[in-house]
Amino acid sequence: MTVSGYVSGGFDSSADQLKPGSVDDFAAYLAGATRRLEKAEGIKVDTVDPFNEPNTPYWGTQLGADGEPVGGRQEGAHMGPGLQREVLRALAPALRRAKVEADVSAMDETNPGTFAKNWSAYSEADRALVGQMNVHTYGTGQRTTVRDLAKAADKPLWMSEVGGDWGDGQDFEDMRPGLGLAQQIVDDLRELEPRAWVFWQPVEDYDNMKPGGESAKGGNWGSIQLPFDCTAGDTLETCPIRTNTKFDTARNFTHFIKPGDRLIKTDDTSSAAAVTRDGKGASLVHVNRTAEARTVTIDLSKFRDVSRRATVTPVVTSADGKLERQAPIRVSDRTATFTVPAQSVTSFSIEGVSGVAKDAAELRKGHTYTLTGVQSGKAVTVAGDGTNLVLGTGADASAEQWRLSAVRRDGGVRDRYVFTRPGDGTRLAVRDDVPVAEPDTGGRDLAAEWIASSTGDGTWTLVNAATGRLLEVGGQATHAGAAVTTWPPNSGANQRWTLTDVSVG
Repeated sequence: MTVSGYVSGGFDSSADQLKPGSVDDFAAYLAGATRRLEKAEGIKVDTVDPFNEPNTPYWGTQLGADGEPVGGRQEGAHMGPGLQREVLRALAPALRRAKVEADVSAMDETNPGTFAKNWSAYSEADRALVGQMNVHTYGTGQRTTVRDLAKAADKPLWMSEVGGDWGDGQDFEDMRPGLGLAQQIVDDLRELEPRAWVFWQPVEDYDNMKPGGESAKGGNWGSIQLPFDCTAGDTLETCPIRTNTKFDTARNFTHFIKPGDRLIKTDDTSSAAAVTRDGKGASLVHVNRTAEARTVTIDLSKFRDVSRRATVTPVVTSADGKLERQAPIRVSDRTATFTVPAQSVTSFSIEGVSGVAKDAAELRKGHTYTLTGVQSGKAVTVAGDGTNLVLGTGADASAEQWRLSAVRRDGGVRDRYVFTRPGDGTRLAVRDDVPVAEPDTGGRDLAAEWIASSTGDGTWTLVNAATGRLLEVGGQATHAGAAVTTWPPNSGANQRWTLTDVSVG
């Protein structure tokens, strides 16, 4: 089914590797293999992704003097967006014919930016075939782009693969690999908001990673390393299993943030936090990659109930120990403070809290806000025609005000907001991809609903629920009177807004 005729990659790694005439065969192969896997192993497959990092030049091969392929590897196969679309259209009916109930997922691209490029080339019909969006984060730019694309499409998003070395040669004591992995997890959770975070190669071949193996210095890929040529006759003495610090710091997440917990925003780029599934506790993981100790204060004031016996228990991984449980800290005035060691990852297990305080939401129904562009420093106002939106002269309290008049509940991070002008009740909507102030005709209208996203830095993107496009300043303009428009997500500063609460009283 490959253009080169080899599974080790294409002779041109930037050219499509699946033969155009083999698209249906490939789809049938995937569906049939999935069906046989389910029957043989008694498992149920949720999603099938037909791609792996497809729009990249990674998967190439060449022939040696003996005519056999050398140096190639094909963890994926190059397929540009056009070919991806053909495969999606073939796979969905192939799964049904094979009586496989799995959804199609796509496209496990190597980084968010390339994912967005591929996704933008899909038609609405193509996107409708995708039940789950998968992205890798080997590149970290435009995470928020994919976050907002997933919200616009109303589809679950997985960070479906990442790994890394984060060190200087194979080393089982160096904290840098563990700290690097921990910060990667924090950043992915904070900026992507994925439903799942998936490891690449938790187990790696020790011999492949030792000096002289895959690289001259060796490496720290894999959290667990053991020789892959071990036999049934070996013991842990003759074929030892080793763990590096990535194994240790990963447990600071997996032992505390559990499936079913709900991620919540923090105002700190080194921390990830979650509320327990039953709502009666929370956990926070903090990464300190610096060479100095750091004091961390955990603010619990946004919980409705904080027991007088509430405690916060730190569990520290550093060069001095792994998952070292510290004495519980008594909560005082709804806060708890702890000094984390240098180059450490600390999990905080929070007990004795529950519920949500009335003032917990950053955007609150009935409150009034100004919308100020991060790039321009100017607030959204209604143009002289009474309909179109433009940038005003500044960001002061006299700027155009918008009342948050309704919140349509949809799982927290996908809640939808309706903004109206307090004076005349006109609402902020989108018509023909243009944001407008229009009369509120009553009833629900997706064109007048907005999904707000923030990484916790106090700025927001606003995704229109009907179009999937973001409110932005056209052409990245910053002058007064510049048109406020909409555009697909791209993580630009002109697509971020500061929403300032200007409610009287």
